[in-house]
Amino acid sequence: MNKELLEALDALEKEKEISKESIFEAIENSLIQACKNHFGKADNTRVTIDRETGDYRVYSEKTVVETRDDVMDPVLEIALADAVLIKKDAQVGDIVEVDINSKEFGRIAATNAKNVILQKIREEERAVLFNQFYGKERDVVTGIVQRYVGRNISIDLGKADALLSENEQVKSEHLRPTDRVKVYIYEVKDTTKGPKILVSRTHPELVKKLFESEVTEVKDGTVEIKAIAREPGSRTKIAVWSNNPDVDPVGACVGMNGSRVNAIVDELRGEKIDIINWDENPGLLIENALSPAKVVFVIADSDEKSAKVVVPDTQLSLAIGKEGQNARLAARLTGFKIDIKSESQAKDSPGFRLEDYYDEEEEYYGEGEYAEGEYSEDGYYEEGGYAEEGYAGEESYAGEAENTDGYDAAAEEDNTEV
Repeated sequence: MNKELLEALDALEKEKEISKESIFEAIENSLIQACKNHFGKADNTRVTIDRETGDYRVYSEKTVVETRDDVMDPVLEIALADAVLIKKDAQVGDIVEVDINSKEFGRIAATNAKNVILQKIREEERAVLFNQFYGKERDVVTGIVQRYVGRNISIDLGKADALLSENEQVKSEHLRPTDRVKVYIYEVKDTTKGPKILVSRTHPELVKKLFESEVTEVKDGTVEIKAIAREPGSRTKIAVWSNNPDVDPVGACVGMNGSRVNAIVDELRGEKIDIINWDENPGLLIENALSPAKVVFVIADSDEKSAKVVVPDTQLSLAIGKEGQNARLAARLTGFKIDIKSESQAKDSPGFRLEDYYDEEEEYYGEGEYAEGEYSEDGYYEEGGYAEEGYAGEESYAGEAENTDGYDAAAEEDNTEV
């Protein structure tokens, strides 16, 4: 069996990544099981296989007794007269190794031994697949749409199939068999039928991993993606930060002529991506998150996680966005409840007027002095810019894009009128 066995084991190791050692162990166990089926017991049976040549030996360890009449169990004991034929200096009480001819095993025993080996191969194959894909958990892989299983989709990942459930599909996407797609592996389960791989096209981490693969600065840690807010199939906001002052984080993610971000947009099938600068100051962060709308000033309360935003009258609809999307994503990205009003609305709204935050006797905000256009520790800012952001905080908003009474990005869940 030797040469053929080794060649078969080499092929298994190469094609299925099953180690030869595990198969050798399976063969040893199968031979012991065959002995048990043939003799009724195998406690004293031993099997050795030479890993280099493939030669094997099956033997039982028997205790030497004085005469054949003293042999109570021939499987465990051997008479001295027979023992000296195997080992010349054998003595009563010694242990001698008696070879077993495996060809004497019956058909049933041989079949059982074969099944033990096949079962071990299947177990090892499942274990190899599980370990391979478990190592890719929380990562992005490329697969081919195979077929629809009810409302779920089976994705061929090469050596295994993954399940893209209805909840993890982008509603606006219409995937067809043979389409190549990138999916995010969010969970791998070990089952008796092999690994169950669950993938997603809606997970925010999918966008992050796509940027890591497309943008070198993100992959090597020079640029960090601090937050992501996503409405799959429609729009994503991400906030980025550079650990190198000489590297522009937004420019690095956009790429020359938008080449980098456009490649990701294509993979997401047209989903819009807004990239903004991250800032530790909540006021500046909220201002950036509301881009492309311009902001007059932001008053942020870090303790309450709420912010009041005033925008020019002409920018209110843009700040809120279609169906409240821009304000909703900004709230998720920053983790703040955002209440937006236009300048004309803010004049009659307590808490939205700058004079509400100034001391009557001295022109300063809080305890420290701030020049016009700078932030206070509480996030106050006047005449700010804009930016876009990502994923943080609860979604809460109210009103429509054309709401002329202002917009509270924290109220829609309660269905309250702002």
